[in-house]
This record gives sequence, C-alpha cells and structure tokens, in this order.
Amino acid sequence: MTGGSRGIGAAIARAFAERGDRVAVHYGTSAASAERVRDGLPGDGHVAVRADMADPGAVRAMVDSAAERLGGLDVLVNNAGVYLDQPVLETSYEDWQAAWRATLDVNLAGAANATWCAVRHMVTGGTGGHVVNVGSRGAYRGEPANPAYGASKAGLHAFGQSLAVALAPHGITVASVAPGFVQTDMATGVLSGPGGDAIRAQSPFNRVADPAEIAAAVVYLASPESTWASGAVLDLNGASHLR
Repeated sequence: MTGGSRGIGAAIARAFAERGDRVAVHYGTSAASAERVRDGLPGDGHVAVRADMADPGAVRAMVDSAAERLGGLDVLVNNAGVYLDQPVLETSYEDWQAAWRATLDVNLAGAANATWCAVRHMVTGGTGGHVVNVGSRGAYRGEPANPAYGASKAGLHAFGQSLAVALAPHGITVASVAPGFVQTDMATGVLSGPGGDAIRAQSPFNRVADPAEIAAAVVYLASPESTWASGAVLDLNGASHLR
C-alpha cells in the first residue's frame, strides 16, 4: 500500500496484517516511520518499500520490488497524497503552478502509475485482485484553500470507476473511499486549534473519523465479498456531507 508510514495508511496496513495478510508499507522519505509501522504489524513477512510517487520509474521499481518480496500482489491501496495550501487570491502564479504539478503528480498520476504496475502482477498471478483508492470528501464538498487537492481526488475517483470497467474481465475490482476529516497526526494542529470544534460539528456525531474506521472500509473493499461494489465510491464522512 502507498503512503503507509503514518495516519490512515498505517491503520490500513495494520488492518490487513491483522487478518493474516503480508503487507508492503510504502514510504517516500520517512524510512524510520515506515519501518516502525512494518515492525509493529502482527504476523511475518511484511516489507517496507520506498518511492517518490511523482517519479514514474521509482513507482514501477517499488511495485515490482513489493511483488517480488511478497511473492505476488493481490491488493493495491492507493493512499499516498500531498495536501498543499494554495488559496487562489493569495498564491503567486508560479506557486500556483508548482502546487498543481506537485499535487497531481503524486495524488493522481502516482496512483495511476502504481495501478498500471500492480495490475500486471495481479493478472500474471491468475487469481484477480483488488485496487482501493483513498479519495476524499473534498472531491465533492470542495477544497477552497486547496483546489488542486480536491481536483486530484475527484480525478482519482473517476480513474477508479474507469478501471473498474476495464479490469472486471480479469477478476480485478476497483473501488474508492472518500473520507472526511480523520484524527491523524497531520490533522492534529487543525483539530486542536480554534476551528477544531467547528470541524467536529460538521458531523451530527460531533467528531471526526478514527483511522481504524477508514481502514475497516478499505479492507472490506479489498475482500471477495465486495465484488459487487466495484466502481463504487464509499463516503466515510459521518453524514457531514450528503450527496
């Protein structure tokens, strides 16, 4: 799985390991964090793999390494992502372009490249497989200060639906989750700040998600029982945004 060294990714890695799967924990720069996640997983045979998700060659090498070290690939979770502030009226044209390139290269093209590489191993293995994309509520609710992020996640949802059709004849399902705010290290500053109560109040449950709740949905979408959910985008936002 990509982006597995912390937060939602670490929770997803643990959820798969707890059901007996061997997991490849991808990281970009945080080797120590990824190794801690790997070493803390139940079971044996887990690995840590590195790649800059904006580098197509590195992505291919990472996926191939994971497949070799795990003895094949059954599931790909596209979780890696960047979230860059870029309010349109407060961002220079140069920074605006840079933010769009950086965001789309990782969040959308990186996921597309990882999928291209992973599904070849799934087809070769002959038993099908599952791709689960971690999108965002922001694809629908909007990201006023981070428009590239919202657009990248909308693109990721559409990408998943396209491949759900293309890969079904090969026994490969593709689905996405669209979380709202999640209680992670990345979100701690915002959630503990003056706007934290307002964010929690977006949901009638008056809280944000726990990473384990997102992980549970991802595990379901990567299970044989979820085949008929291929192509779906599952909202995980505690009724904070209905569509």
